[in-house]
Amino acid sequence: MSLMAHELREAPEAVQRFLETNGKQLASLGARLRAAPPPFIITSARGSSDHAAGFFKYLAEIVLGVPVCSMGASVVSVYGASLRTKGALALTISQSGQSPDIVALQAAAKASGALTVALVNAENSPVAMAADIALPLCAGAEQSVAATKSFIVSAVAGAALVGHWAGDAALLGAIAGLPEVLRRAAEIGWPSVADAAVAAESLYVLGRGPCLPMAMETALKLKETCGIHAEAYSLAEVMHGPLELLGDGFPVLAYAPEDAARALSVPALARLRATGALVMVAEPGGLAYAATGHPLLDGISILETAYANIETVARRLGRDPDRPRLLRKVTETV
Repeated sequence: MSLMAHELREAPEAVQRFLETNGKQLASLGARLRAAPPPFIITSARGSSDHAAGFFKYLAEIVLGVPVCSMGASVVSVYGASLRTKGALALTISQSGQSPDIVALQAAAKASGALTVALVNAENSPVAMAADIALPLCAGAEQSVAATKSFIVSAVAGAALVGHWAGDAALLGAIAGLPEVLRRAAEIGWPSVADAAVAAESLYVLGRGPCLPMAMETALKLKETCGIHAEAYSLAEVMHGPLELLGDGFPVLAYAPEDAARALSVPALARLRATGALVMVAEPGGLAYAATGHPLLDGISILETAYANIETVARRLGRDPDRPRLLRKVTETV
């Protein structure tokens, strides 16, 4: 078993550890944010962590109605901009917590009056040590270059923050049940997706709302572990320029669980199929997925299934999913 396969199956226990370790602090932070709601939120992250930030953005905007902006760290680290973030929430998500640009952006946000919160796997990292509030991801050591369990916990952490801020009992209840759902999700096979990916030169991964960042994360993992040119788009955005590339057999993986976007996703998927593309959809009656009991969370369990199947594709292609040719576990950018 590859390290990636082993570590993605550790996600349920990692999620449980995160929730148990940070439960009281999340509740306290949620109460603080309700008492003095920030007018907006900025997020700072790179790579997979930025997809987790994107997932948090959708939940925060849907559940709380608070605008969320993903800031480019180079605005501070390279261009030396002065921020105006007084009263805002600045959320940093990072596995290592040590990339200089992420450190600089958090410091600038804090200096200009933002409340800084860090979701970091490395508890003694510069980001964690400098944040006003640090919530350790508790994912444990992750040796594969492909981040899996740390991403899953990051996504759950963002959802938990939104749930406690909103005092949303239904969302928090579904989050508490995620460890068991993720165990089931890791064992779901998508043989049709694996066959198509192995033969693909290019493919699309599509989603809407909270599933879009999960589609982006899926495409990233296909690139870095399988060497496949995979691009992610919104099911709405693909109808513009990217639609032109579709044709006979072009593989499309889409995430369309039962949420508010479902009614719009069904006709969109029909239009994609009409091009002759091979459209494979995680949806009721389609590719199997483990339902979480809350429409905003299904993307997390779908991604866990995607991770397991991507690892299979990498091995079928003769690649080591743990050691991509050109990548390292920790990437430090400025």
